[in-house]
Amino acid sequence: MNESSSATPTSPDKNFQRDDKPRRSFLAAAGLGVATGLVAAGAATAAPKTGKPVARKAEGLGMPWEDQYGYAQAVQVGDTIYVSGQLGHDDQGNMVGPAKLDASGRIADHANMEVQMRQTYASAKKILARFGASLADVVEEVVYVTDMDTAFAAGPVRKEAYASAKPKVASTILVTPRLALPTQLIEIKFIARV
Repeated sequence: MNESSSATPTSPDKNFQRDDKPRRSFLAAAGLGVATGLVAAGAATAAPKTGKPVARKAEGLGMPWEDQYGYAQAVQVGDTIYVSGQLGHDDQGNMVGPAKLDASGRIADHANMEVQMRQTYASAKKILARFGASLADVVEEVVYVTDMDTAFAAGPVRKEAYASAKPKVASTILVTPRLALPTQLIEIKFIARV
């Protein structure tokens, strides 16, 4: 492009210029101004798909945080079940094996990771059963933990849950300083196919 063209800069780099004449000419020929054409193009790409809404089946466990936060424990769309992060609580919502906290309210001891992991898989089994599914149907999990070393030490619990020395489940594990509840050490979200 030569410097005599009437191009305008389109980036912070003053040496880069683009000639917008062809695009403006096209939009003008189509009877659209530049702004109208760009807004219409953006709206077309952001518009929802037409047709029927996707059928969904949602289930919960009756925990108080389901209403407080406003979510489903799991949602089935077609043959896929999306399970929200499960944690190690009992049927009343009490943490099983709560972590010990220090004076500032931070986790002081991660030793109950195995206990919470076992209960987390039990919670997952319970919600999956509401869809006629089980852990055998899980294809992916994302594990959130507050201490990586303790999580790996509790690894045999995962193998036991899936009844396999090497479960055929894609898995990602991430460490975070805190989860939703102060005494919570682990949370696992799942995707299952039925």
